[in-house]
Amino acid sequence: MHRTVIEIGGGAGGGRGSYPSQERAGTVSGPAIRARVDGWSTVEEWRPVLRRLAIPPPVAARLLRTRGARKDVLSALTASGAPTRGEVIRALADETGLQWLDAIDPQRLVLSDDQLLTLLRGDGDHLPVRYLEGGSSVSLLLPSKLIRPGRMCAFLRARPGLAPRVRIVDEKSLRAALVERGRPLLSRISVNGLSDRRPDMSARVVANAWQGYVVGIVMALLPVGLILAPTLVLALVHVLATLFFFSCVALRLLAALMPGSVEHEPPPAPAGNLPTYSVLVALYKEADIVPDLLTALDWIVWPRDKLEIKLVCEADDHETLAAIRACPLPAHIEVVEVPDIGPRTKPKALSYALPMTSGEFVVLYDAEDWPDPMQLAEAWARFRKCGPDVAVLQAPLEISNGPENLVARMFAFEYRALFRGLLPFLARHRLILPLGGTSNHFRRAALEEVGGWDPFNVTEDADLGLRLARFGYRAETLSSPTYEKAPRRLGIWVPQRTRWFKGWAQTFLVHMRHPVRLARDLGLPSFLAAQVLLAGMLASALLHPFLLATFLVSGARLLLGVSKGAAYPVLMALDVVNVTCGYLSFLLLGWRTMGKGQRRGFWKVVLLTPAYWAMMSWAGWRALWQLWRQPFRWEKTPHETMLATLAGNVRRQ
Repeated sequence: MHRTVIEIGGGAGGGRGSYPSQERAGTVSGPAIRARVDGWSTVEEWRPVLRRLAIPPPVAARLLRTRGARKDVLSALTASGAPTRGEVIRALADETGLQWLDAIDPQRLVLSDDQLLTLLRGDGDHLPVRYLEGGSSVSLLLPSKLIRPGRMCAFLRARPGLAPRVRIVDEKSLRAALVERGRPLLSRISVNGLSDRRPDMSARVVANAWQGYVVGIVMALLPVGLILAPTLVLALVHVLATLFFFSCVALRLLAALMPGSVEHEPPPAPAGNLPTYSVLVALYKEADIVPDLLTALDWIVWPRDKLEIKLVCEADDHETLAAIRACPLPAHIEVVEVPDIGPRTKPKALSYALPMTSGEFVVLYDAEDWPDPMQLAEAWARFRKCGPDVAVLQAPLEISNGPENLVARMFAFEYRALFRGLLPFLARHRLILPLGGTSNHFRRAALEEVGGWDPFNVTEDADLGLRLARFGYRAETLSSPTYEKAPRRLGIWVPQRTRWFKGWAQTFLVHMRHPVRLARDLGLPSFLAAQVLLAGMLASALLHPFLLATFLVSGARLLLGVSKGAAYPVLMALDVVNVTCGYLSFLLLGWRTMGKGQRRGFWKVVLLTPAYWAMMSWAGWRALWQLWRQPFRWEKTPHETMLATLAGNVRRQ
């Protein structure tokens, strides 16, 4: 096959890539164009175009010295608003003798699925796109940012027959057409990607046959047993509760009594040949937070030509989209609109957006997050230091509004124990790490290998941490924090905790479909840790009110002299030990992770712990009900702006 190569570079880097399976699909015939970016477009090369635009060369030189101009001359020339993008493209088309196509019909793009995904990811942005015009003629769409006028004119003079087939297009218009064309494909991937590839690891079906059979038997026998043999059933429940409580107690005590050294060295400023970093931010009904979010993202220390940020929004969330469009967005930020298909969950939205990113590393943030500006730099340094088996790094989450009220205080204490105590302990001992829902830094290759996020799991973070471990990958933790705000009202806290518990139950049921296989994949230590972290924590929350109730009933019977035998004193003693040890381990782990200045008011945490555990019990039982009735329901947690939090702190002072 004869191939014609056009070198039209407008920036640095980029080899001669090709579409996946291009030859096999037979999508290229006749002259084929590959645009390669390789060099610096000087003012002299653009002088004829500048003359058409009436831009003096000194002014052009100043514009082309801005950051990113080396890769995108068009954006550099139009940064001040005069001339417009359309005027520059028109002048470029007139100078080269090519036609400008200003309106692109997405349905006329001639692309295979592989080619479409390559272009959406950005790996093929130097490749022309075939476009079906009137009749049966096919033209080649060439992004304007890649054209070097001098080279293009010389090339076309040598090959005059090619010019009628080439159309100059604005890369933004081409990107929009590709995104529109890709909606059905991205929708299928986001909803069915994991369940098609690994149905055994998807929560699309919550419980399999044998799990449903066991649950049915227990639910049928439990009320019968309470009627026929209440003492025996209570004893068995207490033994089970003791097993769960003490497994959780043991894990917390180990984490509290074996604190490892934490690295606090500031990471070096990113420099050299850096990889592209993709930042995904899922937003839903977050219009008020958008200005704060853009400010927080702007503080991230990473070269802008190596940073891409995707604001992932639901297509029908018009208020949030309007708030974003009201703000001037830099070139490295793109809005991804997710169609209303499948489960309305955060992991579905992330799965939709991932194929549209090009980064070697991917990090997730929530809309209310304020990540440490050097967090990406620390993650990059750690990834370079660690082996390829480390697939994800979890940054700690710190609560900025802990002193606001009692709910926020307990939430902040719990987060401190989790992200500064338990997770670093698990990482140091190479145990399974249930990830937090934000500030996860992934190696993209590992993320794609394990199937990405499960759109049907409402705690996609815990599930993904377990799935990565099953594939042989490890997780570690960072020291640079991400700041966010705790729920201040019980009406917000309960739905959020309900979703967490429901997702843990989903994750446990999915991965315990084949317990022997799970133990073989994880190894015995991580297998046992998974039982404690998923089943143990949920079971402890569910059983907590029953232990308290049994303690009160047993004590009353003993005081009234109603009980006979040793059963009730033993049960009461077990309840006291279980609940007391559970409280103490919870408090000790959090205490050990707090600095001296943070321990002020700790007595409030001690007094509130029983009430806080009762709140968790209510959320746990609510989660079980939803798991049966609404397994994929995502209860949205409303957030406040950081400015609102600061204002509240000022008022309290």
